[in-house]
Amino acid sequence: MDKDKIIELTIKLYKITLLFPKKEPLRYKIREIANEILANFTVWEVFHRSDSNDFEAVEKDEKDLVFNLKKDVEIIISYLEISKWQNWVSYFDILNIEQEYDKIKSVVDKTNKTLIDVSKDLTAEQNIEENSLFNDLDNRKQKIIEILKQKGRVQVGEISEILPQVSKRTIRRDFVQLLEQGLIERIGQKNDTFYKLKIRTSIGQV
Repeated sequence: MDKDKIIELTIKLYKITLLFPKKEPLRYKIREIANEILANFTVWEVFHRSDSNDFEAVEKDEKDLVFNLKKDVEIIISYLEISKWQNWVSYFDILNIEQEYDKIKSVVDKTNKTLIDVSKDLTAEQNIEENSLFNDLDNRKQKIIEILKQKGRVQVGEISEILPQVSKRTIRRDFVQLLEQGLIERIGQKNDTFYKLKIRTSIGQV
């Protein structure tokens, strides 16, 4: 899609809706949606020029943007379909504009599919990486991860009760190593210190 073409299409739509009856709601609804499409596409272009390192945040925002574009294009096509049969303007003039928006819809649909496929690939890669980290842990640390998965968060004392054969000192060392690996996070201080899983985990399902 080219922004200049969308601007040109928006201007063309404004001109043709001038011929609609002044009190006709479609006259203003179509313009409003056309403005939304132009605005969202402009933001979309910014995403593609962005040098942000926060790929996940950009990807999520872009998905939302593409969803809104798809929704708005489908709405404007529906409004134009209604307008074609009202004899306010030439049927073929509106048909021409409708076909242009339909081309935009095709591009948005392809982009949406690409984003979904990329998201699936990234999720699969992340799961492989997380499972690999889990498999590299010794049995005791795997057991701690399993307990965290079941309980949500725990303290050293709780693990010590579940694993009485392991000293608290060893459990604390295990927590430090799991923290360094980025598998868990610490919340609270001193006697109110808890640990919980940090990563999105399928890891307990291995």
